[in-house]
Amino acid sequence: MAGIRIGVHWSVLVIVLVLALGLAGRFPDTYPGRPSWQYWITGLLGAVVFLLSLLAHELSHALVARRNGVGVDDITLWLLGGIARLRSEAPTPGAEVRIAGVGPLVSLSLGVLFGVLAGLFGALYGAGLAVETLVWLAGINLLLAVFNALPAAPLDGGRLLRALVWHKTGNPLRATAVATGAGRALGWVLIGVGLYLVLFGALFSGFWLVVVGWFLIAMASAEGSRAKLREVLSGVPVRQAMGPDPVTVPASLTVARFLTAPEYRYRHSAFPVVDAEQHPVGLVNVKTAAGVPEVERDSPVTSVMIPIEDIPTPHPDDPLVRVLPALDSSPAHRALAVENGRVAGTVTSSDISRVTSWLASSSWRSRTF
Repeated sequence: MAGIRIGVHWSVLVIVLVLALGLAGRFPDTYPGRPSWQYWITGLLGAVVFLLSLLAHELSHALVARRNGVGVDDITLWLLGGIARLRSEAPTPGAEVRIAGVGPLVSLSLGVLFGVLAGLFGALYGAGLAVETLVWLAGINLLLAVFNALPAAPLDGGRLLRALVWHKTGNPLRATAVATGAGRALGWVLIGVGLYLVLFGALFSGFWLVVVGWFLIAMASAEGSRAKLREVLSGVPVRQAMGPDPVTVPASLTVARFLTAPEYRYRHSAFPVVDAEQHPVGLVNVKTAAGVPEVERDSPVTSVMIPIEDIPTPHPDDPLVRVLPALDSSPAHRALAVENGRVAGTVTSSDISRVTSWLASSSWRSRTF
């Protein structure tokens, strides 16, 4: 959709069934005497439309992010909503505001739209299951807009808070610390309220508040850890972390030869693939190549490689911190450092961990001694 991959986690089935069950269970009290299948179909349709509303919310983030120079990998719908995976952070506080602010605005607009439709349908056809579902969709989208606007990471309001602090202080790391701290605080509040509701008999509502609170704490803590990692790696170039002068694989080499040649055995799990001019064209994984059936191993390694378009290709002098988001989202989980059109080195998560450990140790020693 709009060039953005859309994924659906299996847990979405759980939320669809829960929402459909909730709607189907309330309909008989309001509109008794209808066949059971009408309640269930209407409830199921309402749940599906709500998921589409979540998709619209996340898609708005992705589209505005691309307009502000931030790449988007995909959108995944799962148990607690949706996540748009961005390849990098917003370049400025203004871009952060635009990317984060559009989501609640879309949910607010959908809430108003469903409310208007409920009024029109009610005026034309009278009260019924359709009107009840539209009212529910209006309410839940308005609730989604309000909840996402709360100033706590990783919610959209947390991004807006981060943008404000970033604008005021000029320090994005401090801004992230403020937003993630607010996110953890909100998470603990929700857990506390959820446990209180459980103790007083509201098991379902209390359980969901505890789950959402735990999710906020986990996501805010992870975001805070990434911010600390960026602080440690600040000023470190890719050159300092990369493994220099990697062994490369000619694009014309067959899969069979790649798997049996001694220079490619027992050294690395993946190798850069280069053309006749030594320009990188992709990356071949040993495990993927080994999975090719024997009868197909006469094909070139290019048939099983990850194309260069899907691999981060920083310059060795680029800041290492900029590679982190792309490294996580890349299917290769590697970056190829390219200089003058040729592969100068490779960067993996292990390389970054090694540099991070060394820098952290050096920082600790400098403070201690």
